[in-house]
Amino acid sequence: MTPRILALAAAFLSAATFFPAAGLAGEDVTYQVDGEAFEGYRAPAKGGEAKGLVLVVQDWDGLTGYEKKRADMLSELGYDAFALDLYGKGNRPEDTGAKKAEMQGLYEDRARMRKLLLAGLSEARKGSDKESVVVMGYCFGGAAALELAASGEAEDVAGYATFHGGLNNLHDQSYPEETPPILVAHGALDSSVSMKDVARLSEALEKSDVPYEIDIYSGAPHGFTVFGSDAYQTRADEKSWDAFTGFLEEQL
Repeated sequence: MTPRILALAAAFLSAATFFPAAGLAGEDVTYQVDGEAFEGYRAPAKGGEAKGLVLVVQDWDGLTGYEKKRADMLSELGYDAFALDLYGKGNRPEDTGAKKAEMQGLYEDRARMRKLLLAGLSEARKGSDKESVVVMGYCFGGAAALELAASGEAEDVAGYATFHGGLNNLHDQSYPEETPPILVAHGALDSSVSMKDVARLSEALEKSDVPYEIDIYSGAPHGFTVFGSDAYQTRADEKSWDAFTGFLEEQL
């Protein structure tokens, strides 16, 4: 791993759990969407004025320590970061069936998904003086980021990024004119999202004339960035994070 990832990741691992709350540097933030309570996580930039704003979108298990730690990593790099909540305060499903149900509910109600994404973006901007933002997400969060890109509803977005994202539900979408650049990080051995899905997404982006980059990491399975998991692959995590930080420097 590069020194900056190694130093951060080493502090994040624990024998008991991947992401202990004691290691967090930011703070939980409760916000409202049409009377519903949601709980995000804000990690302001360290070391002076922020380079820009990054919105982190959760995976299918809700906003957990994983997204919070990624937000902290972005804070260390000088970005204001906010990890949003798509499920509601206190709703963090633990078993596979519950996770799938929550995720599927948003896939089936794209209007609600977009509303919650935009609400999270609005909340993120309350804690930053930077209007321009990059929206990024992991797994389901990557799919949600692309849903927002395809909607064209978000303003002042400089780019979108997805890590081992759920692309198989999105390749049939069209993207509006002047959609900002998109970065896709995908594992070649992803058993959940096939290379055919990646190719079909590429075709959709080409058809809509969207600037994009798709990085494929050999030997990397689905979830290759999740520290401490069986799927974690150091090389793919290192390279995809370096690609992402370069993307941030270009877009923000």
